[in-house]
Amino acid sequence: MHPFWRQADYISLTMEFRCNLACTHCMIEGTMDWLRPTSAEAFDQVLRDRPARGWTGLILTGSEITLLKDLPRLAERARAAGFGHVRIQTHGMHLDNAVYLRRLVDAGVDEFFVSVAAGSAATHDRITGVPGSFARTMAGLQALEAHDVISITNTVLTTESHAELPLLVEKLAPLRRLRQMEFWNYLPMRETDEKGLVVPLRELLPTLREAARLARNAGRRVEIKHVPVCALGEDGALVVNDQPELVIDPRFWDQFARNGFFQCPHRASCAARHCLGLTTAYIATHGNEAALLAPLRASAPIFEQVLT
Repeated sequence: MHPFWRQADYISLTMEFRCNLACTHCMIEGTMDWLRPTSAEAFDQVLRDRPARGWTGLILTGSEITLLKDLPRLAERARAAGFGHVRIQTHGMHLDNAVYLRRLVDAGVDEFFVSVAAGSAATHDRITGVPGSFARTMAGLQALEAHDVISITNTVLTTESHAELPLLVEKLAPLRRLRQMEFWNYLPMRETDEKGLVVPLRELLPTLREAARLARNAGRRVEIKHVPVCALGEDGALVVNDQPELVIDPRFWDQFARNGFFQCPHRASCAARHCLGLTTAYIATHGNEAALLAPLRASAPIFEQVLT
């Protein structure tokens, strides 16, 4: 049985800034042309640092990591350096190529973090801007079933996608290798929601909680990110905002900070310090949700579940 992971056991390297999709929710849409991938020297340093830092897993990521020609070789080197797990973050479209997938698995990639934009082909393809992308991603997830690996899916929560979350969970239900489903609330990477993708919580919560219920009933582990903990009720225990250490062009963080996290009218009296609250763009579009949100006490069951 493949064990679940601790975020601190992994390090994530951003190795590629090219993509053959054009997702409406892309976090680096305006920066992809000038962000620099992690250098070969920095990759080598991570391999050397692994014993001292205690990392057991390496995540290879980027705009679309499977466009990186040397990806199998990087995985081989990571395994040789002692990493017990190598994960790639991908849209999954290239995994439907049996020869290529076998190369990745043989090189040591044993975890596949696959982005699925929505629960139907029409919506997924509209979000990605590429006709047929849903079919190829689903075929890639299905192809993983033949290998001794695990898969994780991620779906960004936007006005375009959130209504289809339960449908997505149902479509993925037959996958035996799928161990975890993640749902990440949309971050516009700026102070305004120019695309109209930020979902008001009152619309998001019913579909998100139903999807989480269905996924857990199917035996999946569920993680929710960037949604206020208190808004989810007992499902607040599913909020995990921690991330592995990320090696990325430092200029990325200037853009990331524009989201303006930790805004909440109850923050001063709330014990859930791991909660990211609301963003500047959310408040500018939908208000501060003072009536919907509520401070958590340190003894609250939700708070205790999240910390443990």
